[in-house]
Amino acid sequence: MKAFWVYTALRLLLFVATAAVVFGIWLAIAGSAPIMWVLVVAFLVSGLASLFLLNPQRTDFARQVDERAHRAAEKFEEMRAKEDVD
Repeated sequence: MKAFWVYTALRLLLFVATAAVVFGIWLAIAGSAPIMWVLVVAFLVSGLASLFLLNPQRTDFARQVDERAHRAAEKFEEMRAKEDVD
């Protein structure tokens, strides 16, 4: 579960930082910044950036989910095998 929260927190932090940068640049260039468009651009840019910047955290999270799924499948098979013996 820790990997999920770490990845989620970093993803949110990256989005907020990107939104602040986009807002600042837009404000400096145009004099006003429409918040909806700032959020859309920040969402797209932070999404692309997270593919590269957060890859280790995403990989760790995926590995933990896979391990948990394998453990659950093994327990299921053990339970099924016990039922077959009875």
